[in-house]
Amino acid sequence: MSEQLKVKTMQQFMAEGKQPEILFWVGSAGSYDDRAKKISRAFVKLLNKANVDFAVLGTEESSTGDVAKRAGNEFLFQMQALMNIELLNGYKIKRIVTCDPHSFNTLKNEYPELGGKYEVLHHTQFLKELIDNGRLTIEGEVYKGKRVTFHDPCYLGRANSVFEAPRELLSKTNADVVEMKRHKKTALCCGAGGAQMFKEPEKGDMDINVLRTKDALETNPNIIATGCPYCNTMMTDGIKAHEKEDSVIVLDVAELLANSLNL
Repeated sequence: MSEQLKVKTMQQFMAEGKQPEILFWVGSAGSYDDRAKKISRAFVKLLNKANVDFAVLGTEESSTGDVAKRAGNEFLFQMQALMNIELLNGYKIKRIVTCDPHSFNTLKNEYPELGGKYEVLHHTQFLKELIDNGRLTIEGEVYKGKRVTFHDPCYLGRANSVFEAPRELLSKTNADVVEMKRHKKTALCCGAGGAQMFKEPEKGDMDINVLRTKDALETNPNIIATGCPYCNTMMTDGIKAHEKEDSVIVLDVAELLANSLNL
């Protein structure tokens, strides 16, 4: 990591006898995938800009168990979930924010029945809250005149009906936000969900990420925006398949906001 970012762990907060405002759940992609790490960094820069007192679990963070559950291994999911819940409850965590809709969905909807009850927000929801409360102001002309289309991640949009927060944030960048024909409730999956990210696609006429990227390219965008590290990978691969990597880029909503502020 080139620049030093201000990030404290829960252990450090506990040592000081304090509680953070939020716990930032980084997720496996945001921790280990080189491209997704840039999303994590952009979000942290925005949190620091807004003076948010946040913590991460650091090496104590483990997989939410989402992939195990989607792949059908309920036993492994419950083992992973119960381990995380014991840790989170031990730290008396109340609010969790994550850039990963898969972690968001699992923590929000599947942990409560195992004893893990928290207020869970997607990073676009939390960033919108910061802007609405006047703690973060987005300004700048970086994206003025640029055409941006938003790809709804399945576990954010169709599964949890979070449609407006990312779009409101994109409108703050002064970009022209254009919609694909299939968007919001009718959005098409990027092809990575349900543990599909980690296997080869079945035989067919066209890989689903290539088809979804085709939807996006029909809006003639400069930027395809998304709010999920897995969607980011799939759409980026889709752009390469369409040989458009010279003219179209894929960015997370947090990256667009951070770039707007030259962070």
